[in-house]
Amino acid sequence: MGWNLAVMLRESARAKPGKPAVILDQSRLTYAELDLLSDRLAAGLRGAEIRPGDRVALMLPNVPQFPIAYYGILKSGAVVVPLNVLLKGPEVAYHLRDSEPRLLIAWQDFASEAMRGAAEVGNVPVYVAGPPGSTPPEGAHHLAELMGTAPFDMVETRPEDTAVILYTSGTTGRPKGAELTHFNLFMCCEVGANRIVQLHDDDVSLAVLPLFHSFGQSNVMNASVYAAGTITLVPRFEASKVLEVIQRDRVTIFAGVPTMFFALLHHPEADRYDTSSLRLCFSGGASMPGEVMKAFEDRFGVTILEGYGLSETSPTASANRSREDRRFLSVGKPIWGVEMRVVDDQDRPLPAGPDHVGEIVIRGHNVMKGYFRNPEATAEVMRNGWFHTGDMGYADEDGFFYIVDRKKELIIRGGFNVYPREVEEVLYAHPAVAAAAVVPLPDERLGEEVRAVVQLAPGQQATAEELIAFCRDRLAAYKCPRVVDFVDQLPIGPTGKVLKRELIEQARSVTRS
Repeated sequence: MGWNLAVMLRESARAKPGKPAVILDQSRLTYAELDLLSDRLAAGLRGAEIRPGDRVALMLPNVPQFPIAYYGILKSGAVVVPLNVLLKGPEVAYHLRDSEPRLLIAWQDFASEAMRGAAEVGNVPVYVAGPPGSTPPEGAHHLAELMGTAPFDMVETRPEDTAVILYTSGTTGRPKGAELTHFNLFMCCEVGANRIVQLHDDDVSLAVLPLFHSFGQSNVMNASVYAAGTITLVPRFEASKVLEVIQRDRVTIFAGVPTMFFALLHHPEADRYDTSSLRLCFSGGASMPGEVMKAFEDRFGVTILEGYGLSETSPTASANRSREDRRFLSVGKPIWGVEMRVVDDQDRPLPAGPDHVGEIVIRGHNVMKGYFRNPEATAEVMRNGWFHTGDMGYADEDGFFYIVDRKKELIIRGGFNVYPREVEEVLYAHPAVAAAAVVPLPDERLGEEVRAVVQLAPGQQATAEELIAFCRDRLAAYKCPRVVDFVDQLPIGPTGKVLKRELIEQARSVTRS
């Protein structure tokens, strides 16, 4: 079995075969059942001539089929390529062209866009999973056709072999596939479960963070399986549903992004639910507003620990360990085995203190192998053995890190990364648009909203609603502008570059007033 990450599931199934591994409302899978079903999928992949190192794409929400497929793919020696279920056909096609998977497994609700993307690429069969009794659309296969016979002799992999390719744009540009190895992901579980959270087999972790995203996948699903804990799935965030599941399943661990904590805090009937089982909450994906953290901890009587990481770092790079050993509004200290520094534009280390803000760089067992088939992009961020995050921050005298800004133009909307260039390219495809700039707009609930500032071509007309609808047909909903403002001329610098900082400051000044 070597270093295959799926060994975690096999060992937990041996130790706790009858223990619930995955819950989705009234549906439950024990560890023995999850191990068996993932074995069957691995056998089916081998029967479909999927070989070690081949890629298999997943377009699944938080349903039991996700861990079944995830660990089944790993057991077969293949590489998991999780895709955001909100992607539209052209976006799916881009990811398929880039990763070249042998097949795509999609959930029925998202099958039409999955098939649209696969059809554009060609030669990527689509297998569809759905609720019991569901039928895949014409042209797709049922996931049941891919299930072989168990047990399956797990493929032995090496620590440096790629286990998962997670798509991210880092800080800007089109998505790139971060290659995370079996060793990267195993160490994230070992450090998280044993040195940060102290996960136990009686812990119940709520998985409302998308499992296709690094935070939900590594810090919730994999860490829980490593510890033989229970995962209770919530496919889509709704504050009342999350509160209901916390009460029903006696959830002990809740990981979320700041917008989720904001929604739970302001839910008008939150006090009706029994949330006393919670022993720890974790926040990541974006900076947690201090007032939200304080108010949440006071109302629910549970500590929120903030951490920091990126898809390229598997994802955890730093974390606060406990309420007693934390710095408020800090993202904590580097995790075990990981180093972090703050450097200037010449990559020279900066001294501690808020007066010495620079770029945060990271090295350690958590850093990706590189971007899939993209040596130029890899070389841009991996310099002198350090991964350059593009995030600006500082460290204090005690080694706690603080994030203050982003070096480039990434927008974080409710924990989801939105890359302005990708949205701008869609806007430029509209015949009425001469120029466009996409910038963040401060938003109390989501942290940042997507704002497009558009300059129309001479003699052309378009409404904000029309441009938003144009984007919605081509982009996942969370990437689409919610605000479109029109200007006669975008602010241009001496080099001809749009001065986005002016547009950002303009939005901030309007928000402040």
